[in-house]
Amino acid sequence: MTASTASASSVSVGESRIRRWGLIWLSVVALVTTAGTLGYVLFFGWSIGDGLYMTAITLTTVGYKEVRELDALGRAWTILVALAGVGIIFGTVGIVAETFVAEAISGRRERRRMSEAVSRLRNHIILCGYGRVGATVARELEHAGVPVVVIDAVAGSVEIAAREGHLVVEGDATHDDVLIAAGVSHARALITAVDTDATNVYVTLSARSLNPKLFIVARANDEGSESKLRQAGADRVVSPYTRAGRQIAELATRPRVADFIDFALSHGQLSFSIEELEVVAGGPLAGQTIGTLTARGIHAMAVVTHGPRQFETNPPMDRVLEPGDQLIVSGTAEVLRALRETV
Repeated sequence: MTASTASASSVSVGESRIRRWGLIWLSVVALVTTAGTLGYVLFFGWSIGDGLYMTAITLTTVGYKEVRELDALGRAWTILVALAGVGIIFGTVGIVAETFVAEAISGRRERRRMSEAVSRLRNHIILCGYGRVGATVARELEHAGVPVVVIDAVAGSVEIAAREGHLVVEGDATHDDVLIAAGVSHARALITAVDTDATNVYVTLSARSLNPKLFIVARANDEGSESKLRQAGADRVVSPYTRAGRQIAELATRPRVADFIDFALSHGQLSFSIEELEVVAGGPLAGQTIGTLTARGIHAMAVVTHGPRQFETNPPMDRVLEPGDQLIVSGTAEVLRALRETV
């Protein structure tokens, strides 16, 4: 997260630099204007209005006719005011140019740091789209301690994501080079949460072609798009509106159950936790029985076999775990953390 934090810091530093130079510029203009006006008033006996007008047309190099006749000393004073005006103009141009050049160099440096940080990631999750849904997903993943790389083509969303502390790749997620820059070849999953279903389909197709083993979760705004997203290669398709409708119905019919599940899974304030584990050949879980896990304080809620929806709920104690099985287990956070570290 170092590069993203640095990127957000560079934005704030750039803004503060612009504000600082702006205040300095305004102060110099006010000082020169005041000095020029007072010079005409004190040295030549002009009124404040005439002195201010003469100073203004001299500083801005407008070149109107002199307000009053000037002697040699008056012309010398006017020359000084004019030189100050020219200095302000050139100084302003220099400050603006320096600010833009510094911002360009800083932005290029931070993008390079961001790219290096992303290239070092392994088993991270790529999040395409940082709108309302994407921002919520990113916060949940960050809370779970999962490294995230955000992809978005909107500069404002990129800036917000960087300010929130995420690694960001600015660009169109439908382009292969952008996905490659986000580390799609060594990511463990990709979530495409863009507002348009057509874009989510293209992102899914591109990601699947670059990494056939990538686990892809796609957002569907329209029910008719779910089948297209699955055909494009999405492992899971989620409709925020359908999920929200189910949750509202659960809250209305089983409020205590819904509150408990939300509290347990979302807030992480309970010692109780639910995890998903895969049984791999030669791993510590292969060949063990459900009873062995139970003796360690781990409750096997279900075993997933032969596809994502084939659940074997409440498996018997003598059920032997085989490579390829997916376990849905519950237990204390400490026990599950220790188990995951051995898998």
